[in-house]
Amino acid sequence: MRSVLGELLRHLQRYMLAGLITIGPLFVTWLVFSFVFTSLANAGLPIVRFLGNVVPGDWIDQPWLESVLAVGLTLIVLYGVGRITSLVVGRQAFNLFETVLERLPVVAKVYTSVRQLLDTMMAKKESSQRVVLVDFPIEGQKSVGFLTRTLIDSATGRELAAVLLPNAINPTSAFLQVLPLDRVTETDLTMEQAMSMLMTGGAVSPETIRFSQPVGTPTS
Repeated sequence: MRSVLGELLRHLQRYMLAGLITIGPLFVTWLVFSFVFTSLANAGLPIVRFLGNVVPGDWIDQPWLESVLAVGLTLIVLYGVGRITSLVVGRQAFNLFETVLERLPVVAKVYTSVRQLLDTMMAKKESSQRVVLVDFPIEGQKSVGFLTRTLIDSATGRELAAVLLPNAINPTSAFLQVLPLDRVTETDLTMEQAMSMLMTGGAVSPETIRFSQPVGTPTS
């Protein structure tokens, strides 16, 4: 009886694990897509509902159609803002808008921090932004991070690194670590690969990664 029960438990464990490995990445992908879709829909819903009240007819009675139109409208607005700010006049107007925001006591801190974070995350490959590994939360367990800039210790002159450590699945929350530069392991990951690893909990990642600093290679 015990052997039959043990065999049944092993059978269930084996196939449940196989199902988890199969469904896990799909579930994480659905969570990310659902979050993005919901955010875009919520941004455009007020305008869509306003149009629904202004334009006669019951063309917007379906909730799914309302959400789709809201997402489409939000994407169009984002595209339009991007095109306008890429022009000289639009860029000047946006700079003026930023100047006004920077004079607001609380808003200035939040806006400036978010803007710097987004600029850092979208930095070009040739910039100082690099994907690195650091010992966190304990030595020997490395976390994926983004080296955002280097600093100098005013007391010793030692070179330091400011490393942003986003949380997996929810990279909008992160830790900021300041540590000696020689304790940072540079990887050969691109920004896109690192973000894919974080968003999927490591399910989507390259086959190899530079985990240890090569012996005799100076840290730059």
